[in-house]
Amino acid sequence: MSSEKKTVVVTGGAKGIGKAIGKKFVEQNNRVYLLDNNEKELKHTQSEFQRAGLPAEIFTVDVTDTNEVKKVFEQIFDQSGSLDVLINNAGIIRDNLFFKMQEEDWDAVIKVHLKGAYNCCHAAQEYMVSQKWGRIINISSASALGNRGQANYATAKAGIQGLTKTLAIELGKFNITVNAVAPGFIESDMTREAAKNLGISFEELIADKAAAIPVRRAGKPEDIAEVSWFFSTEAASFVSGQILYAAGGPKA
Repeated sequence: MSSEKKTVVVTGGAKGIGKAIGKKFVEQNNRVYLLDNNEKELKHTQSEFQRAGLPAEIFTVDVTDTNEVKKVFEQIFDQSGSLDVLINNAGIIRDNLFFKMQEEDWDAVIKVHLKGAYNCCHAAQEYMVSQKWGRIINISSASALGNRGQANYATAKAGIQGLTKTLAIELGKFNITVNAVAPGFIESDMTREAAKNLGISFEELIADKAAAIPVRRAGKPEDIAEVSWFFSTEAASFVSGQILYAAGGPKA
C-alpha cells in the first residue's frame, strides 16, 4: 500500500488548514476528495488547484448529516475503489466567555466537531476494515488543554483526542492507525474571524500570539499539512493513538 496511489478524504477542505492538507496530498500523487459545506469556496479551491496542475474532486456535504456523509463516502469508494486516508478537519468557532455563551453556540461547535468526526470515522472505517489498511488523522487543537473564551471549542477538541485514542485501540488490529494533530495558533480564516471578534486587526493578533510562541512565529496551514502527511506514511505505521502538538513549542 505504501507505494500505491491512495484515496484521501479531507473534510473542511475548502480553505485554511483543510485546503493546505488537500494540496499536500495531491502533490504527493494521491486521489484527493475535498469535502465542505461551502460549495462556492470548494469550487474556487478546485479551480485554483486545477490551474496549478493539481487535480482534486469535491463534494458539498454537511458532516453533521449522517445519511449525507454515508452517501458521499459510498460515491467516493465507488469512484476510486478504495478509501485509504481520512482527515477530519471540519470545524467552526463560536467564541465567547462562558457566562456569555449561548446554548446554540455550544451545540453548534460540539455538533460539527464531534458528530462530524463520528459520522466520517464511522463511514470510513467500514471500507478501511474490509481492505485491512487505513489512516485516520483527526485535527484537534492546542485549545483542548483549555483556552479563555473557548469552552465549547476546547471541549470539542478534547473530545477529538479521546476519540482518536479509542479508535486507535479498536481499529489497530485491522492495520488502521488513528492519530491527531493539535495545532497551536495558525494563520487562517478561522483565526482571522477570531481577530474580528476581538475588535483588533489580524496583524495585531498574529504579532501578539507569535510573541508568546517559543519559535517566535505563528503557524501556517502548511505546517499542519506536513504533519498530517507524515501520519499517513509507512514511516508512521507504528505510530497510533498519538496527539502531536504542532504549536511552535510549549507555553512558558
